[in-house]
Amino acid sequence: MQKLKIAILSYRSAPFGGGQGIYIHDISKALSLMGHQVDVISGPPYPNLSEKINLIKLPGLNLFQTFSFKERLKIFIKKKNKRAIDFYEFFSTFFGGFPEMRTFGERAKEFLDKNHHYDIVIDNQSISYGMLKIQKKFPLIEIIHHPITKDYKFELQSNNGFIYRLSRHRWYSFLKMQKRVAPQLQTIVTPSINSLNDIASDFNVSKKNINVINNGLDIDIFIPYKEIERNPFKLITTASADVALKGLDYSLKSLASLVNDFPEISLLVIGKMKKDGHTSRLINELGIKDKVSFKTELTKEEIAKEYASSSIAIVTSLYEGFGYPVIEAMSCEVPLIATNVSSIPELVGDYAKLIPAKNANELSNAIRSILHDYSHYKNIAVRGRQHIVDNFNWLKITEEYENIISKTINDFHKC
Repeated sequence: MQKLKIAILSYRSAPFGGGQGIYIHDISKALSLMGHQVDVISGPPYPNLSEKINLIKLPGLNLFQTFSFKERLKIFIKKKNKRAIDFYEFFSTFFGGFPEMRTFGERAKEFLDKNHHYDIVIDNQSISYGMLKIQKKFPLIEIIHHPITKDYKFELQSNNGFIYRLSRHRWYSFLKMQKRVAPQLQTIVTPSINSLNDIASDFNVSKKNINVINNGLDIDIFIPYKEIERNPFKLITTASADVALKGLDYSLKSLASLVNDFPEISLLVIGKMKKDGHTSRLINELGIKDKVSFKTELTKEEIAKEYASSSIAIVTSLYEGFGYPVIEAMSCEVPLIATNVSSIPELVGDYAKLIPAKNANELSNAIRSILHDYSHYKNIAVRGRQHIVDNFNWLKITEEYENIISKTINDFHKC
């Protein structure tokens, strides 16, 4: 394949705040290693990138760096040469919305109007009006990890309070835009068959426009560090602590039920807990404060080493469009318990213990099973790593991306 100039757009790319920052780092690195010239054009917070990747910062107001109205007002007032898009961003945020996808799309469109040299543009999940304008001038691939309609659904299910539900309705108001934009996109890439089906149904997109390419993993970092001693009673999970979709409540309730039988048991959560939030209150109610710890802003190497010192990895998500923690744990040869929902069965094959979602008792039973017959499940985990190496290495994934890129460029120039 000829070497291309590729623009990767990302409305926000927090390096430690979830899968999007990881994805941007990894896909840009993988395409660069294939010889392509890659620019990442990102709104704040900005990603950590490999040395050869050019980061082009496309700042908005970045109002979500604080939740203080006074601070947000100061940011808005200090902004020089304010335009209509800045007023929209401020007042949408003021009234409880999340405007960054829409405003980034407009700013990206303006940037690309002045920079015509890219062979293809890849957008990471803004699904914004700006992408429809960009699609007219450039070959465009839209990455949709999963439809955010699922996040909205599970958040509403988690709380029946009128004020809470009203606030969620306002926050997720960007879904109206995404539902209008997605059916008009020519080429969509998503990381699982489950996400393909959900995008088709929730966004009314023709399946012929959706391509499935798994996300890849750095299998040379997520390795079983043999020199690190495993703590036989250390459990590990990755979760945004106060996000209903991740199902952390069930891990905590399961842990509480196991303490009497396994006094040394503990749970490490890779994620951040809100002070005085739901998770904090639940931990106190269950009386397991000394059994749960949280770590955040870890590098990939640090996360891999935490897996290496753990005996069991847990994924209790209610929904996953892909689920990096699943393949990370498997790549590190940690016996895995995961919920039998959405894309997870696709990823794990026969190499994890699957349980129903929202069921702390089933999770407790699964943990007991593994602890009582650890060598058996460890052997499964060893085979699980090979499954990850064979199917989720970035060389394989990048070749699939190059095929879609080539087809998208050819189709664009035929029009």
